[in-house]
Amino acid sequence: MLVQFSMFPTGGKESASGEVSKIIDLIDKSGLPYKTSSMSTVIEGDWDSIMKLINKCRLRMRRNNNRIYMVLTMDDRKGAKKRLTGKIESLEKKLKRKIKS
Repeated sequence: MLVQFSMFPTGGKESASGEVSKIIDLIDKSGLPYKTSSMSTVIEGDWDSIMKLINKCRLRMRRNNNRIYMVLTMDDRKGAKKRLTGKIESLEKKLKRKIKS
């Protein structure tokens, strides 16, 4: 399963990077494969592991914020493994070249 999500506090400062960095730290320490970008983070794993981690992130952000905004997008493909990199590799194979990722 791949889950792409964004989470940030609302109603506060213009920049949320301080709060978001605490969430990325939790994700990085989780041991789950992930990729982060300027707009979202993609995590690979099973439902229970990912949801437990996302809830941990939510609770961490709620410590200092009364309101948070979160968006989740999921790709749940039975039996699929290494999708985080495999999807890119599949595209590159079809294009016969490396792409920016």
